[in-house]
Amino acid sequence: MPEQGPRMNVFSLGELCWLFCCPPCPGRIAAKLAFLPPEPTYSVHTDPQGAASLHLTERADWQYSQRELDAVEVCHTRSSRGNRVGCMFVRCAPNSRYTLLFSHGNAVDLGQMCSFYIGLGSRINCNVFSYDYSGYGVSSGKPSEKNLYADIEAAWQVLRNK
Repeated sequence: MPEQGPRMNVFSLGELCWLFCCPPCPGRIAAKLAFLPPEPTYSVHTDPQGAASLHLTERADWQYSQRELDAVEVCHTRSSRGNRVGCMFVRCAPNSRYTLLFSHGNAVDLGQMCSFYIGLGSRINCNVFSYDYSGYGVSSGKPSEKNLYADIEAAWQVLRNK
């Protein structure tokens, strides 16, 4: 019998009933379908001096050396809705004048995207700043459209002011 990989986006009958019937509100149905946060693939540790460092799990699939990992800066901010938002700055091109604000897909977190950001920034010669949506990675709160807008606004403010 072939080995099966992780179950991805396969719903049982019970899950489908829960999805569409509890509660039968179109906004809630859309949120349940649109936001699929994974188990966190990273954590942020703060030392006694207040410096934050990134720690990836094996599921993050890191493809580079410790030198590149050390060039990744992490921080937290607060959204206007009160949620803590995890942010990541990946210095791919130290002399670049440009930084790309990147909003990742709906079923990944910053830990899973970190290697991609290094490759992308290196190819297009810019740095990459990204953030996790509420309910993803180290970000608090629940995933929702309203929280998403507040999260990107908070990330934009961090990028502009740091």
